[in-house]
Amino acid sequence: MANESLNSGALLEFLVDAQVLLTQAQECLQHLELINNDPDACHCLNDTLAALVARAQSLGLVEVASYSQQLQHLLDTAQNPSCLPGSALPALEECLTLLAWQLELVDPCTGRLGLDTEEQVVLLDNLAAALNPTSACASCSSSMTPCEHPPQVLRETTEHPTTGN
Repeated sequence: MANESLNSGALLEFLVDAQVLLTQAQECLQHLELINNDPDACHCLNDTLAALVARAQSLGLVEVASYSQQLQHLLDTAQNPSCLPGSALPALEECLTLLAWQLELVDPCTGRLGLDTEEQVVLLDNLAAALNPTSACASCSSSMTPCEHPPQVLRETTEHPTTGN
């Protein structure tokens, strides 16, 4: 029983620290909105997300760790990770907003997050497309692997099924 209370205390400490890290990430984003392509803000954002991933993984918070890691991986593997395109900033803001909601909804007793992943997949796909517009396809974005499809395959995988566009 004492071990459960220690884990609960560590979880509550994580949730407080995660809010601080999320605030720092949001400040980096605001900085990038004011001063486009600031390498220091890009590095700070990446480092902040990496710290959140490490903390979540150390406590076994699978859902938070996974989403944060995918987000951090996308930023880290962007065409130019120290120079994010302005078009990616709204998509990044949406990803950070979802992360904030996830942190609010983590069960403070179990650390579990009982949400489906559909919304985060859509947001991560949008961010991937904004960061790497010539290389993002849905299947590679969702598996977080670099897209190596020939252009024809890429166009077919990104066409809208009802409009063909």
